[in-house]
Amino acid sequence: MKLTWYGQSAFKIEAAGASILIDPFLSHNPLWKKGWEGPAEGVTHVLLTHGHGDHVGDSLDILKKTGAMLVANPEICGYFGGKGVDQAKINQGNTGGTVDCGGFTTTFVQALHSSSYADGIYMGNPLGLVLHFPDDKTLYHMGDTDIFSDMALINELHEPKIGLVPIGDRFTMGGAVAALACRRFFNFETVIPCHYKTFGLLDQTPDKFITGMEGSGVDVKVPQIGDSVTL
Repeated sequence: MKLTWYGQSAFKIEAAGASILIDPFLSHNPLWKKGWEGPAEGVTHVLLTHGHGDHVGDSLDILKKTGAMLVANPEICGYFGGKGVDQAKINQGNTGGTVDCGGFTTTFVQALHSSSYADGIYMGNPLGLVLHFPDDKTLYHMGDTDIFSDMALINELHEPKIGLVPIGDRFTMGGAVAALACRRFFNFETVIPCHYKTFGLLDQTPDKFITGMEGSGVDVKVPQIGDSVTL
């Protein structure tokens, strides 16, 4: 599995013959600054955790250009369907459900956050995403969330080994709380912090998270913007 981080919560995951963009906030991302065309090349799936602009990002352009499958909640899927995205490429689900994405599955899980409106349309509840691959490690993108005790059930049900964890504070849990969530509720092998540094209101470094994870035995990877890691 190869992961590339583009800043905020935007990741590309290459596994099981798929090229997956999660929350592709790219062209207006002050950390990336290189547009969406490069990250979108060869993309087969676009997965969205919720409807805020710093997560939906360039999804519409990417979906229309690539013909990728959209995987998201029903409200987001309905919105993009109304914008001309091919209905045959829309794969909707909601909290607790699992959808077959061809080569892997996505399970929608709880996230403690808010949502948004676009063109007067409500964009649905926020979600986390658990990606199961037949011959690779299970990955959990937490979306935007605080800590919650039912994370223990997510671990029991799905046993994710890779965690993509928001740490920036103010709009999500901060680094120390995120580290507590990882240590108390999960048996991760690898965690990658995200949703920090993008804007001045967020924590600018992952230091609190790194400190909180010390002694856990979990591999904390902190890629630079646009860098890839292989797991």
